[in-house]
Amino acid sequence: MRVVIAEDNALLREGMVLLLNSAGHEVAAVASSGPEVLPALLEHRPDAAVLDVRMPPGFRDEGLRAALAARREIPGLPVLVLSQYVEETYATELLADGAGGLGYLLKDRVGRVEEFLDALERVVAGGTALDPEVVKELMTRRRDDPVDALTPREREVLHLMAEGRDNTTIARTLVVSERAVSKHIGNVFAKLGLPPSDSGHRRVLAVLAYLNKGMGAGEAADRR
Repeated sequence: MRVVIAEDNALLREGMVLLLNSAGHEVAAVASSGPEVLPALLEHRPDAAVLDVRMPPGFRDEGLRAALAARREIPGLPVLVLSQYVEETYATELLADGAGGLGYLLKDRVGRVEEFLDALERVVAGGTALDPEVVKELMTRRRDDPVDALTPREREVLHLMAEGRDNTTIARTLVVSERAVSKHIGNVFAKLGLPPSDSGHRRVLAVLAYLNKGMGAGEAADRR
């Protein structure tokens, strides 16, 4: 696959270039500041973009803004966003359009080569790859949320679904049968008011879309 990397930390940026090249991928371009990102993406039209959230000149959300702009210009562009910390607002904004091909990882995950490459491949395939810590933040922040009605096991299943795991992986992780996983998934969708579906990443995106709406409602309630 052809990848554009946007990262201001030279050591991390070059490390990702070497990592991707050694895995047989092509790095089409690199960017070290926010204003460089969108032009590079529009010029090279890569298979995926790996972007830092905070980049020069402001070190606020330049990478995220570039990612959102690129998705408007190149619909469906797979984007894997990196962040030093779990930033709930950024995760919410990135996922708000409900489209696939999105990932949000903590930078520590890049050092775990297999996890990083697996996440990138899931994003390129149109799926979702959320860092477990990001999922944890999204699922533990609200009161009066239908997620509260889930059993502990159903929460575990939803957590793994949000990471982009398939039924086989969920079953192996939880040491249960795939039939049990399918039953838990059906229960999760029923309790969240979502139509049951095992059709790949679309089920994850449906859950994430629900969680994003719930997040917005929770924040509004907190302000009242």
